[in-house]
Amino acid sequence: MAAYAAAMETLTERAALMRESMQKTQAITDNMVAILGSFDHRLSALETAMRPTQLRTHSIRRAHENIDKTLKAAEVILSQFDLSRQAEAKILRGPHEDLESYLEAVDQLRSIVRFFSGNKGFKSSIGVVNQANNLLGKAIFKLEEEFRQLLTSYSKPVEPDRLFDCLPNSMRPSTGSPRDSELNAKKTPDHQNKNLETVVYQLPTLIPPRLLPLLHKIAVQMIQAGHQQQVAAIYREARASAVEQTLRKLGVERLGKDDVQRMQWEVLEAKIGNWIHFMRIAVKLLFAGEKKVCDEIFEGQDNLRDQCFAEVTANSVAVLLSFGEAIAKSKRSPEKLFVLLDMYEIMRELQPEMDIIFGSKFCGEMREAFVVLTKRLAQTAQETFGDFEEAVEKDATKTAVLDGTVHPLTSYVINYVKFLFDYHSTLQQLFREFSDGDADEQLASITTRIMQALQSNLDGKSKQYKDPALTQLFLMNNIHYIVRSVRRSEAKDLLGDDWVQIHRRVVQQHANQYKRIAWSKGAQPGGSGSFGDGGSTAGVSRAMVKDRFKTFNMLFEEIHQRQSQWTVPDSELRESLRLAVAEVLLPAYRSFIRRFGILHNEFFQVSNM
Repeated sequence: MAAYAAAMETLTERAALMRESMQKTQAITDNMVAILGSFDHRLSALETAMRPTQLRTHSIRRAHENIDKTLKAAEVILSQFDLSRQAEAKILRGPHEDLESYLEAVDQLRSIVRFFSGNKGFKSSIGVVNQANNLLGKAIFKLEEEFRQLLTSYSKPVEPDRLFDCLPNSMRPSTGSPRDSELNAKKTPDHQNKNLETVVYQLPTLIPPRLLPLLHKIAVQMIQAGHQQQVAAIYREARASAVEQTLRKLGVERLGKDDVQRMQWEVLEAKIGNWIHFMRIAVKLLFAGEKKVCDEIFEGQDNLRDQCFAEVTANSVAVLLSFGEAIAKSKRSPEKLFVLLDMYEIMRELQPEMDIIFGSKFCGEMREAFVVLTKRLAQTAQETFGDFEEAVEKDATKTAVLDGTVHPLTSYVINYVKFLFDYHSTLQQLFREFSDGDADEQLASITTRIMQALQSNLDGKSKQYKDPALTQLFLMNNIHYIVRSVRRSEAKDLLGDDWVQIHRRVVQQHANQYKRIAWSKGAQPGGSGSFGDGGSTAGVSRAMVKDRFKTFNMLFEEIHQRQSQWTVPDSELRESLRLAVAEVLLPAYRSFIRRFGILHNEFFQVSNM
């Protein structure tokens, strides 16, 4: 219990101490509240006393801020006046001295006009804007003259040699003359034409590259000033003239149907070869280069760019196509087929470039004219092809080959047909223009009909000979030439082995007929003057034997003299025919020797007379 009492006493003492401490804390808190309340009253009084001073300070600060803003605005305005004076000085000096700086001055004037137009509260803004606009008008006028002067000075015709240097090496003329008749005159077979797809053309420099950005900036300034039509007119006048003069220097001339009809074939053929070369140069080099120049000068101005390019090139394209139209419309003849195919080929080769270069709506008429000419050339070529078959069948050449050799018509037709196969892919495309059928089948059909027409004509010509043996020799020579030529050309693949074998048999038939008609008369059994069996030798006198030898020699001499004027040009056929004749004469000769051996000496004498 004593321990409990002691603990309670201890807790009581601690509680008393805590009560005393709390009382002291409360007293301190009351004192602090009293002090803070006193500060609050003092601060309120101070704030009341300071309020007028704060208001004056705020007003002064705002006044300073307004003054700063006004000074800055005045500084900007003054800087605009300063820029205006600088721009005016540059404009008055003109663009010739420093075109870049002149263009910057024009931009500054535009900026000044925009600035004062947006600050209409400024009393002098209207006067400043009017002055800047007047100066800007003078600047644009001078830019227009500069644009004209630069384009005119640098829009010169390109010399032919410079254009030729832009061609791949394989296409450059050896003489360097734009009128050289050898330009593209030699036909390149289709399989070689594939190599042309990888050749590289170097575009000619029509205007120095350093000038193009400046011309572009001038054009932009003029367009912004509302001078779009003036820009277009200046560009069209300068560049169209340069392009047209370039083509004239190259050798391009406007020719119509009547001009073409009056030309001799050799002259016309050379002009067609040149035209093909000129078309490639014009499209791949000249027009492509002109498109590049136009694109750079009028970058960002799509409609104006396309319109200007179309107007610059329209007349030149028309001049080029006019010659093609004249050829397509001129009188058809067999020799024109190949140049028509050449022209058709170049048009198809250039079609992708034409679609790209002249792709805008403003060039629609030129694209259409190009397509129309391509189709017209195809149609004329097809009609000429058909005319050739008819011309072969109806060839009425009266001049006969006296020696029975290969007729000029035969060699002409065969060379014509062989040459056609250099245009194999072109002819395939040509047939597809007008039919959905198999192109090779159509070509085979036409080739077969041409061969039939030739043989029909040769049959008619063979009847001009009075000697039936020469008729057969003539037909043998000509059919043999046809067969041999077909076997050595691509025509064999189209006509087929059966055609070759059938006509080889025809050659043999004519050879047999020749042998029978020309040589069998002297070897007929019992015939007059023959070596054939004449029955028994009994009762045959020496005089009769000599008479037979004499008769044979006369007959042989007659045949020899006549046939020594005839020709078998093919050496193999000639040797084969010689052996065939020997097969007729030698057996009869041997038979006679066996039967009249007792008269050998007389025979020997007669045979050497």
